Amino acid sequence: MILPVIMAGGSGTRLWPLSRQLFPKQFNNLVGEYTMLQETAMRLSGLDVEKPLTICNEEHRFIVAEQLRNIDRLGQIILEPEGRNTAPAIALAALAAVSRDKDSVLLVLAADHVIKDVPAFHAAVNSAAALAVTGDLITFGIVPTEAHTGYGYIRQGQSKADGFAVKQFVEKPNAQTAEEYVNSGEYLWNSGMFMFKAAQYLDELKVYRPDIFQACTEAVQHTSADLDFVRVDADAFKKCPDESVDYAVMENTERAVVIPMDAGWSDVGSWSSLWEINEKDDAGNVFHGDVLNLGSQNCLVQGEDRLVATLGLDDIVIVDTKDALLVAAKDRVQEVKEVVAKIKAEGRSHYHSHREVYRPWGQYDSIDSGARYQVKRITVKPGCKLSVQMHHHRAEHWIVVSGTAKVTNGDKTFLVTENQSTYIPVGEVHALENPGSIPLELIEVQSGSYLGEDDIVRFEDRYGRT
Repeated sequence: MILPVIMAGGSGTRLWPLSRQLFPKQFNNLVGEYTMLQETAMRLSGLDVEKPLTICNEEHRFIVAEQLRNIDRLGQIILEPEGRNTAPAIALAALAAVSRDKDSVLLVLAADHVIKDVPAFHAAVNSAAALAVTGDLITFGIVPTEAHTGYGYIRQGQSKADGFAVKQFVEKPNAQTAEEYVNSGEYLWNSGMFMFKAAQYLDELKVYRPDIFQACTEAVQHTSADLDFVRVDADAFKKCPDESVDYAVMENTERAVVIPMDAGWSDVGSWSSLWEINEKDDAGNVFHGDVLNLGSQNCLVQGEDRLVATLGLDDIVIVDTKDALLVAAKDRVQEVKEVVAKIKAEGRSHYHSHREVYRPWGQYDSIDSGARYQVKRITVKPGCKLSVQMHHHRAEHWIVVSGTAKVTNGDKTFLVTENQSTYIPVGEVHALENPGSIPLELIEVQSGSYLGEDDIVRFEDRYGRT
């Protein structure tokens, strides 16, 4: 059996404003009904594999668990105390795998890739598996469709079964060099997907980066289980260097093999990439949401809740969310990272989270706010409960719109139904629960001298938050 390892980290900068630090692109449904994480897990169907092991960080753990649970692909989730790039993340997965089966084979995938031709993907994986069991370290090289400057390249060497020995890894080239690579027929795009025996990867890591091997080994010696999650020793892992698997192992090992893959792959690294892989209308436009177009061509419009009208535009990207709007020339969308950096430097929250924030019990949407008040629309899933908590600086008014709320307010517990309300004074211990079988919708009005999310003292929480 093959153990898929899905790496679900991300900073949420390249597809801002739809993507944010708390909700990067892999959690969005950019190319279909399902999110990119869900699509990654679902395309494993038809392969002889276990449920995936997912690597993510603390901030994203509940989103990952919920999205995988909704498609019945929830396996083990390992939490990274801090992002340390792909080499340490894969080491954690490999150490977990060999503790169960010393012959385990890992299929390492990113959570935010698009692969349109799933049978071709399966064929490449099956070809790689035959080599991986013999001890080779496989990377998947994408057959290039153009001289792309946004990808690294892999130069093919001597043929080996269905693949080639890796002759050279090269960094992202300039336009002229990329053209030469593609014309030569010797180069493939570096996809960032891998397959190898877990024990073999650890052996190679021990040789070429013993510091990473040692830090990760110490980190997994003291793990703790928390609901669906496995936590490693934070102090030990934070000592680990930040290094990619390419630099740490693949560029050094003599056992690197590349399997060509022609499967409609994209890493959706920019809004222009999303435009390229989507179906277009007769004028070359890609529209999502409620879009009214008059004479625009070669545009991408990503709408959310409101009408977006375009008039006579060409090669423009428009991304509209509840709290931010991006309008950019399509050939400059790679610079959106600079926009995010400026937003962060100015102390704005728009780089970090959306107006609508997901929690393990449901979600809330910050509708309005002022100097001493904030209004939220809160949705609590059936059977779910917020933590038993208290606030030092704010009072709260709850008005139930639909469903039934079970409210704890001090030493009293009672039900609040539609069109009823209740008041939580400053400093009162309280809790909110949905005992019903339909979602609970309510409006929360906060008032006080400080309204930050860090003004929460939790006394009890079924999700293990502090």
